[in-house]
Amino acid sequence: MKPKLILFSHKNDEINNFLNKFYSCISVWSISNYWKKEFDNPIEISEYIAVFTDNINIFDIKMWISLDKNVFIKISPSNSNTIIKYLFERYPY
Repeated sequence: MKPKLILFSHKNDEINNFLNKFYSCISVWSISNYWKKEFDNPIEISEYIAVFTDNINIFDIKMWISLDKNVFIKISPSNSNTIIKYLFERYPY
Protein backbone atom coordinates (compact mmCIF):
# COMPACT_ATOMS: atom_id res chain seq x y z
CA MET A 1 0.00 0.00 0.00
CA LYS A 2 1.25 3.45 -0.88
CA PRO A 3 0.99 6.16 1.77
CA LYS A 4 -1.67 8.72 0.97
CA LEU A 5 -2.74 12.20 1.89
CA ILE A 6 -6.38 13.28 1.93
CA LEU A 7 -7.77 16.81 2.04
CA PHE A 8 -11.41 17.62 2.78
CA SER A 9 -13.34 20.88 2.99
CA HIS A 10 -16.96 21.90 3.41
CA LYS A 11 -16.35 24.98 1.25
CA ASN A 12 -16.48 24.68 -2.52
CA ASP A 13 -13.22 25.55 -4.24
CA GLU A 14 -11.27 25.76 -0.94
CA ILE A 15 -8.99 22.80 -1.74
CA ASN A 16 -8.38 24.13 -5.22
CA ASN A 17 -7.42 27.53 -3.80
CA PHE A 18 -5.05 25.94 -1.28
CA LEU A 19 -3.33 23.68 -3.80
CA ASN A 20 -3.01 26.36 -6.46
CA LYS A 21 -1.52 28.85 -4.00
CA PHE A 22 1.33 26.53 -2.99
CA TYR A 23 1.52 23.96 -5.79
CA SER A 24 0.75 25.68 -9.08
CA CYS A 25 1.05 22.49 -11.10
CA ILE A 26 -1.85 20.84 -9.26
CA SER A 27 -5.41 21.41 -10.32
CA VAL A 28 -8.60 19.84 -9.09
CA TRP A 29 -12.18 20.35 -10.07
CA SER A 30 -13.40 23.61 -8.64
CA ILE A 31 -16.44 21.87 -7.14
CA SER A 32 -14.38 19.17 -5.46
CA ASN A 33 -14.45 19.09 -1.67
CA TYR A 34 -12.15 16.09 -1.53
CA TRP A 35 -8.62 15.43 -2.80
CA LYS A 36 -6.43 12.37 -2.40
CA LYS A 37 -2.85 11.74 -3.48
CA GLU A 38 -0.71 8.62 -3.14
CA PHE A 39 3.03 8.92 -2.70
CA ASP A 40 5.86 6.70 -3.86
CA ASN A 41 8.14 8.60 -1.48
CA PRO A 42 6.30 9.13 1.84
CA ILE A 43 8.74 11.87 2.88
CA GLU A 44 7.00 14.16 0.37
CA ILE A 45 3.96 14.14 2.66
CA SER A 46 5.95 16.16 5.20
CA GLU A 47 6.00 19.18 2.88
CA TYR A 48 2.21 19.11 2.54
CA ILE A 49 1.83 18.79 6.32
CA ALA A 50 4.12 21.78 6.93
CA VAL A 51 2.30 24.01 4.42
CA PHE A 52 -1.08 22.90 5.74
CA THR A 53 -0.13 23.61 9.36
CA ASP A 54 1.36 27.02 8.53
CA ASN A 55 -1.88 28.02 6.77
CA ILE A 56 -4.50 26.28 8.87
CA ASN A 57 -6.10 29.59 9.89
CA ILE A 58 -6.39 30.81 6.31
CA PHE A 59 -8.04 27.77 4.70
CA ASP A 60 -10.99 25.74 5.94
CA ILE A 61 -9.44 22.36 5.18
CA LYS A 62 -8.98 19.14 7.12
CA MET A 63 -6.04 16.81 6.42
CA TRP A 64 -5.55 13.12 7.05
CA ILE A 65 -2.70 10.82 6.15
CA SER A 66 -2.65 7.07 5.85
CA LEU A 67 0.62 5.19 6.13
CA ASP A 68 -0.90 1.77 6.82
CA LYS A 69 -3.99 0.15 5.38
CA ASN A 70 -7.21 1.49 6.96
CA VAL A 71 -5.37 3.63 9.51
CA PHE A 72 -5.94 7.38 9.14
CA ILE A 73 -4.28 10.13 11.18
CA LYS A 74 -5.85 13.57 11.34
CA ILE A 75 -3.23 16.31 11.06
CA SER A 76 -3.42 19.25 13.45
CA PRO A 77 -1.01 21.93 14.63
CA SER A 78 -0.47 20.01 17.85
CA ASN A 79 0.63 16.76 16.17
CA SER A 80 2.19 17.94 12.90
CA ASN A 81 5.81 18.19 14.11
CA THR A 82 5.64 14.77 15.71
CA ILE A 83 4.21 13.23 12.55
CA ILE A 84 6.86 14.86 10.35
CA LYS A 85 9.59 13.50 12.64
CA TYR A 86 7.95 10.08 12.54
CA LEU A 87 7.91 10.11 8.72
CA PHE A 88 11.66 10.72 8.63
CA GLU A 89 12.27 7.98 11.19
CA ARG A 90 10.03 5.44 9.49
CA TYR A 91 11.24 6.19 5.95
CA PRO A 92 14.92 7.16 6.35
CA TYR A 93 15.75 7.10 2.63
